[in-house]
Amino acid sequence: MSNTKFLQTKAGRELKDYLAIAIGLLCYSGGWTIFMLPYGVTLGGVTGIAALVDLGTQHMPFHIPMQATYFVLNAMLLLMALRVLGWKFCTKTIYAVIVMTLMLQIGNSTMARLGNPMVLGEGENFMSCVIGACLCGLGIGICFANNGSTGGTDIIAAMINKNHDVSLGRIVLLSDLIVIGCNYLVFHDIRRVLFGYVALILMSLVLDYYVNSSRQSVQFFIFSTKHQEIADYINENMHRGVTVLDGMGWYSKEPMKVLVVLAKKRDSVSLFRAIKDIDPKAFVSQSNVIGVYGKGFDKIKVK
Repeated sequence: MSNTKFLQTKAGRELKDYLAIAIGLLCYSGGWTIFMLPYGVTLGGVTGIAALVDLGTQHMPFHIPMQATYFVLNAMLLLMALRVLGWKFCTKTIYAVIVMTLMLQIGNSTMARLGNPMVLGEGENFMSCVIGACLCGLGIGICFANNGSTGGTDIIAAMINKNHDVSLGRIVLLSDLIVIGCNYLVFHDIRRVLFGYVALILMSLVLDYYVNSSRQSVQFFIFSTKHQEIADYINENMHRGVTVLDGMGWYSKEPMKVLVVLAKKRDSVSLFRAIKDIDPKAFVSQSNVIGVYGKGFDKIKVK
């Protein structure tokens, strides 16, 4: 089997997801270990808590490394998320937590051997904050786009986003504000808190920009002789509604069932994969729509 054909199979697609998640985690861990920690800038969430514990115990005899706290807290959150998100999401998240823990271990060890250098030079806290936040936001976005997560508040955001049309970045932003505020209680330095808030806002903007590109609504017209199987899959696995229309091919003069589906753009890949697996000969039309209002989409707003 050629590499191209393998990547089009379910196993190949899963492998691509895992590789993409690893790339996202590399961006995220790089933002932390290279640009955040050396300058004393921390974000929120579980990673922020782990960083606070790491920085706060550095000069104590019982120093707790960041990766240890990160792993333990994420293990507790994953146990809560199994019922809501299912094994498919949690399996990738467990993978992500393990890989992230290893990357943080490698990154922190490497930076420690190098003397924890400030790669941008002394006094460049703000620029380091900007670069680190952008890398972290991009990393989380890549993970979410491939059905994964970096753990922590991302798990909480994914649980809420599963049933509510709420911005992922906004959920992360709100859940992380208190953690960043705790910087002042540990270090009594208001600059750390301000840099943390700036980094969090930038990270949320980058996350939303990356993820929202696939949150737009789309409309599908699906022409297939296996319309029942496709409709059942969409209802049962994608939890989207399907409308069946009666049609007729003018050239063939044969009756044809037409499926009409409204979905989020992020669902397009999953839908195309399912159609290809069920009926590779199906004819599919996809178009962007300006707005979709109702259950599962945006709320109807009247000025």
